[in-house]
Amino acid sequence: MNLIEFPEDWHSALVVVAHPDDVEYPGAAPIARWTAQGKEVVYLIASRGEAGLGGLPPEEAGKIRVEEQIAAAAVVGVSVVEFLDHPDGMIEYGLGLRRDIAAAIRRHRPELVVIGSHRELSGNGMLNMSDHRAVGQAAIDAVRDAANGWVFRDLAEEPWSGVRHLALLGSPDNTHAVDIGEWFESGVKSLLAHSVYLDHLGTKPNEVEAMLRKFSTDVAAQFSGRPGVAFEML
Repeated sequence: MNLIEFPEDWHSALVVVAHPDDVEYPGAAPIARWTAQGKEVVYLIASRGEAGLGGLPPEEAGKIRVEEQIAAAAVVGVSVVEFLDHPDGMIEYGLGLRRDIAAAIRRHRPELVVIGSHRELSGNGMLNMSDHRAVGQAAIDAVRDAANGWVFRDLAEEPWSGVRHLALLGSPDNTHAVDIGEWFESGVKSLLAHSVYLDHLGTKPNEVEAMLRKFSTDVAAQFSGRPGVAFEML
């Protein structure tokens, strides 16, 4: 199936994911494209990634991963990165998580919401993490919650029903793609900003570029030969 051109008739976006680095595998290049167009993009990260560096206490690991995420966002023109402090590795779907995400949607009033996929399988065919599934499903539900004035009535923010596009990043069922030819290197630099985390994984800089290059060329096979990042539009 050929991938459809991702809509760009919007000005503001909120990106909702579970952990630091989730955006950059491999969603940073499209964001570099969008911010270069003058669009406003905000990141909402459900946890601080504090369980992601084995051997380091969560307090130390969380601080490092937050700093790396903020640096990674800055590479692609994103200056607002918010963290919800749900526990890394133990995020639970529920009203608390939905409320937190709905509050952010009402606060930032996006037209596009990009969400880490909640599907059982990730885009590479492997089992998706429980944190990803919980945050993804909660974010989908929070879009509707944010628009309903009778839901989460204690929130100070006014309801927001202006979300026009909802897209999943890292889905196995992609429908659309963004041409990232001009912004590929920005995407690589953004992921490389997670230097401590990548070192912990044993991933070298040349491996990062090769991995992201493969992702983009795989998309190109379904996108008129153009290197891209794919999304599932809901």
